[in-house]
Amino acid sequence: MKKFIPLLVLLLGTLYLGSKLLPQRSTSEFNLAGFGDLPVLVNGRMKPMDTVARNSLLLFQGRQSVSTAAGVKTTHNAWLLDVFFNSPVADSYRVFEIVHPDVLALFELKAEDGDGKKRFSYSDLTKKIPELEKQIKLARPIESALRTPFQRAVVQLYGALVQYQQLKHTLSPPTSDDYLAEVLRFQKLIPEGVAAVRAKQANQPHDEAIAKTMIEFGQRYLFMSEVTSYLAIPPPNNVADDTAWVTTGASLLGAFQRGSVDSSVLAYAGLGHAWRLNQPEQFNKIIELYSAQINPRFGERIQKADAEARFNAAEPFYASMTLYVFAFLLAIFSWLKWPEVLGRSAFFLTGLAWIATTAGIAVRMWLEGRPPVTNLYSSALFVGWGSVGLCLLLEAIYKNAVGSVTAGLIGFATLLVAHHLSLAGDTLEMMRAVLDSNFWLATHVVIVTIGYSATYLAGALAMVYIVRGLFTRSLDASTADSINRMVYGILCFATLFSFAGTVLGGIWADQSWGRFWGWDPKENGALIIVLWNALILHARWGGLVKARGLMALAVFGNVVTSWSWFGTNMLGVGLHSYGFTDSGFMALSTFIVSQLAFIALAVVPLSKWRSFSATQTGNAVTPSVPAAPPRAPARS
Repeated sequence: MKKFIPLLVLLLGTLYLGSKLLPQRSTSEFNLAGFGDLPVLVNGRMKPMDTVARNSLLLFQGRQSVSTAAGVKTTHNAWLLDVFFNSPVADSYRVFEIVHPDVLALFELKAEDGDGKKRFSYSDLTKKIPELEKQIKLARPIESALRTPFQRAVVQLYGALVQYQQLKHTLSPPTSDDYLAEVLRFQKLIPEGVAAVRAKQANQPHDEAIAKTMIEFGQRYLFMSEVTSYLAIPPPNNVADDTAWVTTGASLLGAFQRGSVDSSVLAYAGLGHAWRLNQPEQFNKIIELYSAQINPRFGERIQKADAEARFNAAEPFYASMTLYVFAFLLAIFSWLKWPEVLGRSAFFLTGLAWIATTAGIAVRMWLEGRPPVTNLYSSALFVGWGSVGLCLLLEAIYKNAVGSVTAGLIGFATLLVAHHLSLAGDTLEMMRAVLDSNFWLATHVVIVTIGYSATYLAGALAMVYIVRGLFTRSLDASTADSINRMVYGILCFATLFSFAGTVLGGIWADQSWGRFWGWDPKENGALIIVLWNALILHARWGGLVKARGLMALAVFGNVVTSWSWFGTNMLGVGLHSYGFTDSGFMALSTFIVSQLAFIALAVVPLSKWRSFSATQTGNAVTPSVPAAPPRAPARS
């Protein structure tokens, strides 16, 4: 019976992943998924409304789930519809997270106010926004790295509030009580109103009331166009250029010249009217008609936007995190009981998680039309993917659950890092000009990132060795020797890829900036990884370190790699600097301290290790089992 457990675990894991691919059931009569598929152009990229909603909530509060003021859970798309069309209700959602006590004090709020979890509504913050603006004026002239934690928190909150205002002005004026009626009235007045305004400007006889009304419309829509950067109105049918996408306000201003309101503006006005009046049939009909109007015009790009919305709903990386946790636990338990059964179960779950991550990365590559690594977020995904892939190979060779344990650890950790990086905004952002080269992204960046993966894997294997050897009796001589060989082999692999990637980076730098090497912090970090891995290998070859020394040096490789990967980005200098963040600095510092703690454990006297005696033989050490005394020579 036990032999079927791995297959049962595999089946359950597959069903779990399959459930993520099924369309989510909605309790709403409104076609919220259809609304989430509608395209909008943001920072040069066409994305679905679904992504706009999710990314905005992540930026505001660090999570995608949202509840009404009454505490009733709702969807991200329903929240976005309220932001677009029902401002009073939107302002009551508690979606702005404030953690810093001084920022709370600035707004005269307490941590237990709001929803009780340090999340507050726009209405809670409105009265003190002038005070926030005063603090912003003081903080802005200061470089990011030199700002106090309070100033960084103020800047972050202000940025969230600015984006919230942009969203509110994307499809309608937030102060409009009946936007559809307003737009229809504007459309009706355009011929007569434009004539009245022109006559007024020429000091000709005109209807002053109509001219005044049209000027007020113009001022209203001009403000809308200046506040938001979300381009929701596509160009006319005969134009395919992205630069022809405009904001709703700009489109309404263009109606003065065109003589009519754009059909997309009218569609969104009708959508908002149906949403506010709770008319799901009308809402769904408009979604159907508008989608049929724009989908044929943009072909593959609309298909990608639709696929992105489905990808968001499937959440393959969060599903992988769950599978990695269970794989890690099964692998740990396999060292205690049923090693073959639980070990195979862990291996199968790890493989499923890796396949889900692979699929997620492949979809992102298709959506972007780029190689797998284009920013810090995607680098975290790829580092984990590469490490887990190597772990699966090690587990297939050694079958001792060490590969599965390490895969679960690294897979979960890197996806957790990716999650926190996603809080900064769009993870499929347009490329910086200097990075806009698929060849170098596919060579230098990918190869260097594989070097990161391998170096982290060597460090993680070393941590497993240290913990098992020091705190348990499960690390026998055979397993110790296996891990020793794993670490050595992975370090050789890491050195090769780190070196090759660094050289390719120099060639790219020569083509981009006219020099092979400029002692940029990121370049130095890449070089340090190569030198550190080479140092470890030479220390082993020269007999300067044995098993525990090798493990300690491999763990410090995690510190070196983390500094190159993240630390150099926080310096505020160099061509690869992406800005200092409090949370990033604290996370990096905590990680470095944890690795130093593992190194300290590695140098604990061998007599204190539960799995070993104080006697060493070669690169491994013998188990703490009394050795049989040598036989006396036979008498002749």
